[in-house]
Amino acid sequence: MKTNHLHVQFAGLSLKSPIIAGSSGITSSLENLKELEANGAGAVILKSVFEEQIRLETQRTLEAGELVSSEEEEYIHTYMRAHELNKTIALVKEAKDALNIPVIASISCIRDGEWVDFARKLEAAGADALELNAFVLPLDDFTESAEIERIYFDVVKHIRQEVQIPLIVKIGRFFTNLPSFVDKLKAYGANAVTLFNRFYEPDIDIEQMTLKAAPVFSLPTDLRTSLRWTGILAGKHPDLQISASTGVYSGEAAIKMILAGATTVQVCSVLYESGLSVIREMNRFLSLWMQDKGFTSVGQFRGKLSYADMASAARYERVQFLKYFGEHKIG
Repeated sequence: MKTNHLHVQFAGLSLKSPIIAGSSGITSSLENLKELEANGAGAVILKSVFEEQIRLETQRTLEAGELVSSEEEEYIHTYMRAHELNKTIALVKEAKDALNIPVIASISCIRDGEWVDFARKLEAAGADALELNAFVLPLDDFTESAEIERIYFDVVKHIRQEVQIPLIVKIGRFFTNLPSFVDKLKAYGANAVTLFNRFYEPDIDIEQMTLKAAPVFSLPTDLRTSLRWTGILAGKHPDLQISASTGVYSGEAAIKMILAGATTVQVCSVLYESGLSVIREMNRFLSLWMQDKGFTSVGQFRGKLSYADMASAARYERVQFLKYFGEHKIG
């Protein structure tokens, strides 16, 4: 089946499909990247370089050995940082040589200076774009929300000053005024946003009475939060490019996101659970649905049911169940 009608323009990049393979362990090997392209992925986002993880590995290395001086500790951190970054740089170069679809690098840092340094080196390696995997956990009682948001704005502003390739900011949903926040990200130089980031979350083992990690994969029902905010943001900012993530498990889910206003959708958990060929299935479902509805391009229906559509606006705004639970009977 021909899929030329699935082409989209996203963050200045030309994609043969709106389905993107999101950043994960799957996108850390060239073999998988080739298979993702063969199955119709519009682009691939490489496994993120986590500065936080580098610091954790440094600490583990130090704890396993003898006490060292501050100079030796800094040397070990610098070595491990360079080692991890060089692995990603090598993967970017290999992927660019082997693939014909956009290769997007992903970085997650703690300090502003680290972001800029990582971004420069990944652009030099040939990455087509950068996804900034950003999250600041607010723990200081005396830090105002505006100060937290300023950290994100500064990161985007400083990276935009240093690199020319497109910037995609992957964010969480925990902001007081998400439309205003996203609008400012765009003003500071973001070409697109990814909704939403999926973070490590804790759980509790009640038998052992210990903390543990919660399940890492999303669920199909997680789509709803992303769908709401994709629709609202696309309706309020029609020129904002959105990559919808979290809970996209099928072609039907992808269509829903695009109808709400997403330009692309990202898949991750479903790749682990159903295999890389699920992208081919999603593209096929999308093509057949478009044919049935008479659409010859994705742009013809993107945002058709966003917040800008007056008939849909009330559904996006409603936050209480109201009538449903008032009348619903048990049993």
